[in-house]
Amino acid sequence: MFTGIVEELGEVVAVEELGDSARFTLRGPVVTEDAKHGDSIAVNGVCLTVVTAGGGTFTADVMDETLKRSSLGDLTPGSRVNLERPTQVGGRLGGHLVQGHVDATGTVRRREPSENWTVVTVSLPPHLARYVVEKGSVTVDGVSLTVVEAGDDFFTISLIPTTLDLTTLGFKQPGERVNLEIDVIAKYVERMLGARTPQQALTEESAK
Repeated sequence: MFTGIVEELGEVVAVEELGDSARFTLRGPVVTEDAKHGDSIAVNGVCLTVVTAGGGTFTADVMDETLKRSSLGDLTPGSRVNLERPTQVGGRLGGHLVQGHVDATGTVRRREPSENWTVVTVSLPPHLARYVVEKGSVTVDGVSLTVVEAGDDFFTISLIPTTLDLTTLGFKQPGERVNLEIDVIAKYVERMLGARTPQQALTEESAK
């Protein structure tokens, strides 16, 4: 489990194609300080398992499904990435509960810089629109953010200078893809409400 508070802006060192998967080598001195085989590290919001770690770098295997369903397939040597280690029990939850399970990718539509922040519009697959609400939480490339405006196929976020300086969102341009993870609590609530029995639904309707 992650919080969406990026610890480090890392870099892709190498990408080895393995047919139905790929092995990434990534540089991240901060997140590899205590990393070992089997640990988890979120890369642009995707939870990956460490294969090897040492010298400020780590490797991780990425299956074909992940490459297709996320923007990791767009990465090449030199690409910068957001890195975060899992949160520890008893630690501060600075952002919100983030699983590292990408729901879909969106595309940066527009950047509107102002004096103290930048408003970014991101496309949203229509089937996820019901989970994204004004002032709710959303994860973009692994960054926990607050939704400013929520539309049927887009949402906007306001990025402060710190976020612009320390994450990939500072340089993502219109047309580039980003990983999206919606608030898992919204999905659980929907599932629970949808699990009502016909008798429960009838009782609730009669009580109105």
